[in-house]
Amino acid sequence: MKSSALGSILLGSVDPVRLHAWYLAALAPEHFGDGFIDFGGVRVLFENRTDVAPATAEPGRVIFNFHVADARAAAAHLDGLGATWLVEVERRDAGLFGTLVDPDGNYIQIIELSEEYLAAAGR
Repeated sequence: MKSSALGSILLGSVDPVRLHAWYLAALAPEHFGDGFIDFGGVRVLFENRTDVAPATAEPGRVIFNFHVADARAAAAHLDGLGATWLVEVERRDAGLFGTLVDPDGNYIQIIELSEEYLAAAGR
């Protein structure tokens, strides 16, 4: 079997319009007006669902990791939007990491990988 590629993610919400607007404001992704937001080749669609609660029950089950060039600048931008931080940006072995909560209670991380980590990983 050929390898598959992750092309899109559907994120169900009772208020997909709010969630869509938040991700646009928070992370400035590409948006083409078709409902999907493109995060570097992985497209996310926010869909109205009646089979989900207003807030996720297990927010740590799936965490979106957003790689950024400047984690502290991204955090300052998110602070300006009133972000709720689970873990503020901190240095770890691989670089800078911060975990915050989106309006539906999902966890997302902003990650700035260090030059040392990237070099060791061959990137």
